[in-house]
Amino acid sequence: MESLTINKTKFVVIEQKEFDKIQLTAAQKTPLVKKLSLTAGRKHALKLIDKWAKEK
Repeated sequence: MESLTINKTKFVVIEQKEFDKIQLTAAQKTPLVKKLSLTAGRKHALKLIDKWAKEK
């Protein structure tokens, strides 16, 4: 990655494949998935099961 200054404005030059990856991520507009540890995931799953069981 290189930087380029034109008329006191700084630009960054990146590879095309990196740009395409960034552009695809921005176009999807989906938040990044947060990964949970096993214990945290299990706790979250049990909480959802309890919530769904109460709805019935």
